[in-house]
Amino acid sequence: MSAVSLQNNLIAIRNNKIFELFVIGVIIFSALIIGAKTYHISPGWMSLFEALDLGVTLFFLVEIIIRMVAERGLKAFFTKAWNVFDFVIVVASLVPVDESEMALLGRLLRIFRVLRLVSIIPELRVMLNAFLKAIPRMGYVSLLMFIIFYIYAAIGSTLFAQINPVLWENISISLLTLFRVATFEDWTDVMYETMAVFPFSWFYYLSFIFVVAFVFLNMMIGIVLEVMQREHEEYDRALGQGEAGEVHWIREHSEAMEKRLERMEEMLRSIESKS
Repeated sequence: MSAVSLQNNLIAIRNNKIFELFVIGVIIFSALIIGAKTYHISPGWMSLFEALDLGVTLFFLVEIIIRMVAERGLKAFFTKAWNVFDFVIVVASLVPVDESEMALLGRLLRIFRVLRLVSIIPELRVMLNAFLKAIPRMGYVSLLMFIIFYIYAAIGSTLFAQINPVLWENISISLLTLFRVATFEDWTDVMYETMAVFPFSWFYYLSFIFVVAFVFLNMMIGIVLEVMQREHEEYDRALGQGEAGEVHWIREHSEAMEKRLERMEEMLRSIESKS
């Protein structure tokens, strides 16, 4: 078998939907093995799980080699970010997990093999890309939220420190208490305790919950949804599917028709000038 035919066969294997589903199944099976090894089981079962884990590692190594060969060159393979991600995960899982100094590191690195589901399933890639692109915009909202937290924590520490030092002794503890209030974890108990001394302290808690829980958290959700919608549109545009793909197809063909009309007009002008 020639190198070209071998490469074509590997390309066919890589693009095969059954092979892709099998890889997904192996990843899930690997995650189950990792979870099973956290229980107290007999040495016999542990040896079986170790053998299965070794088999999964070898399978991932073969799978990444197939993809590297099918990519028509290492440069083309490593120019794709998700290929680099998969390669790092597979190489990291090759760290030995015997009773050596690298055993703990090897076990921790093999846990991250579950993340390969993200690189294989396109929908998960879209969600992760949306999350990463939303982080900078969420950072500004988080900064503004922290300012509100800090102001309310300073007020709470000043007013309520004598009532319950465990919750309001200083600003750092007050920040933790406000986080508890923002997550609605028994926040009414905190409020009723301070209302026994300051009857109108309910306004402090309700205004904080309204600003943080209802405004800022919904702003973050809106940012994520907006970015995710854009990512889905780009994904559909790349595949030529959905409304975004149709609009992109129409735009491309319209531009091509305009270029043809311009060339035809130039040809007509040249013919008219010659005549």
